Amino acid sequence: MKSRVTPVQRWLQLGALVMGGLLLSACAGLRSVSTEVSSFGEWPADRKAGTYAFERLPSQQALAAETELLENAARPALEKAGFKPAAEGQQPDVLVQVGARDSRYIDSPWDDPLWWRGGFGYWRHGPWISPRWQLSLRSEFPRYESQVGLLLRDRATGKPLFESKALADTGSRADAQLYGALFQAALMDFPKLGMNPRRVVVELPPTP
Repeated sequence: MKSRVTPVQRWLQLGALVMGGLLLSACAGLRSVSTEVSSFGEWPADRKAGTYAFERLPSQQALAAETELLENAARPALEKAGFKPAAEGQQPDVLVQVGARDSRYIDSPWDDPLWWRGGFGYWRHGPWISPRWQLSLRSEFPRYESQVGLLLRDRATGKPLFESKALADTGSRADAQLYGALFQAALMDFPKLGMNPRRVVVELPPTP
């Protein structure tokens, strides 16, 4: 005997199909990272990028694996900006310090009683259904905020020459690819200083 599909079941099936399509489209279209960049410094106008070497703080030396991951993520951005790693035994022109911070947030739906913005909800005395039904992903997934920082100092004098930070809101924890994109954004305009903060979009390499 063929079971009958109720109207509610049809709505649930339709919602699942639309949700799946949205997620697939988002995954397929994610090819860039939008960041917020702030940079400061007094890089001499006639000075070239030169050679570099990483410098670690005592706390970073205790976390060697994490620090090495950040340094490796920063290397392509540094070299794209014109820097070259100093050869073994060679004194670098600049010393580079890198750092990162990752935060996880969860937005509560109770922060906004109309958080569905035209979908199903509950208002004071009972449930209501808006004719403008739509799906909402709010509060279904945590929000992640990732930030990297980079400081360039003159090796001979120790003077800070350039500092830049890049921040991005993402839907997942930061990995080596995201850190690399953030460092690229931080050095996108090097050695120029732009408006702080400013929006910088970095294209990601295609997923194999």
